[in-house]
Amino acid sequence: MKKLLLTNGRIVNERNIVETDVLIVGDRIERIGAGPVPADAETLDLAGQYVLPGLIDDQVHLREPGLTHKATIASESRAAICGGVTSYLDMPNNAPPATDRAAVASKKEIAARSSYANYGFYLGATNTNLEEIRRATVADACGIKVFMGASTGNMLVDDEATLHAIFADARLPIATHCEDTPMIKAAEKQAFADYGEDVPIAEHARIRSAEACWKSSSLAVSLAQQHGTRLHILHLSTARELELFEPGPIDAKRITAEVCVHHLWFDQSDYAELGTRIKCNPAIKTAEDRIGLLAGVNADIIDVIATDHAPHTLDEKRRKYFEAPAGLPLVQHSLLMLLEQHRRGAFSLETIVQKTAHNPATLFGIEARGFIREGYFADMVVVNLDGQTTVTSEQVQYKCGWSPLEGQTLRGSVQTTILNGRVVFDHGNVVEQPAGRQLEFSASY
Repeated sequence: MKKLLLTNGRIVNERNIVETDVLIVGDRIERIGAGPVPADAETLDLAGQYVLPGLIDDQVHLREPGLTHKATIASESRAAICGGVTSYLDMPNNAPPATDRAAVASKKEIAARSSYANYGFYLGATNTNLEEIRRATVADACGIKVFMGASTGNMLVDDEATLHAIFADARLPIATHCEDTPMIKAAEKQAFADYGEDVPIAEHARIRSAEACWKSSSLAVSLAQQHGTRLHILHLSTARELELFEPGPIDAKRITAEVCVHHLWFDQSDYAELGTRIKCNPAIKTAEDRIGLLAGVNADIIDVIATDHAPHTLDEKRRKYFEAPAGLPLVQHSLLMLLEQHRRGAFSLETIVQKTAHNPATLFGIEARGFIREGYFADMVVVNLDGQTTVTSEQVQYKCGWSPLEGQTLRGSVQTTILNGRVVFDHGNVVEQPAGRQLEFSASY
């Protein structure tokens, strides 16, 4: 078996930073610390650089099947490993949507031959697929995605009896998109009355308002409390929603929350420059919301940081307000964004690791990943905090070919990504063919 020794690295893991060695044998971490080195081991001298567990992004939209003009599992997972993301959980709003177990299995088959990172997939909920949800286990999917706000196709779940049944009967964690559709529809109607088709993008935060988020999130929490559900609310965008959650370690919670990097990075003042490039659902809102969400991360009220990576072509994003799709491509740069915020004093490195690796693994019961531990899979990323990365259209790996961060220089660089014990990305180059594996989940959540 291949053997790899990481030496002179600073390991960021489980709230500690330790200068030590890591010996990898095959796909697993054999030893952390000093010890005999096998004669046939390759040595990688890290010269004091930091080693983090590979990121686990619990919310991406890789677009395959059906929307492959925007992205594919191959293209976006390749971008992921360039950014230190070694595992992802992909959403079901494809074309057609993955709302039965057979459709999820079909996506796994695509990933098995083309994914550069480890993978898992959600089963999507509808008003009519309750029996599929009841049957689904950890062998089928990582969780149940419930759109409690406007979505594509038939994936809006707005039937009260169905919502109660899903929250009562699902055998997997429920992950929700929370916005109140009637409130949004009324706001869209008023915006059209005021502006016609030329609605300014700055109106997006008012159309998809803080009140619409609060109404839906509070309903989800109420349902989960009533039924004892394992609930994970995705992409919080307002400071007020933090009132719905308790601080503390994730393994003591039944109701958890996620924030995405763009809601920690941008605020509504950025619409003036970036326009529909940063149109997303739920909307990027006020500077006060952004500051509140940053505080919620550090207070352990927010448990997970992810991307909601959702690529669209630039031609699509340049359309008028109602026609421009919502979503940003971010998975290649999420770690760099967090490292930049670390340099600004927003987060410790230990907090970044907890929210992007440890907690997603714990929340979804991902077997033997998300931590740097002996016996665990060797998924790691080496970062240089003294480096810098300038984001350009030539630098991005997304199939859509653009990033909302273009022109910005982020302090820090991803040097090396290790996946299942093998170096897959090194100093700007992808050095392995697709080698991602299907994630395994336990029911320990």
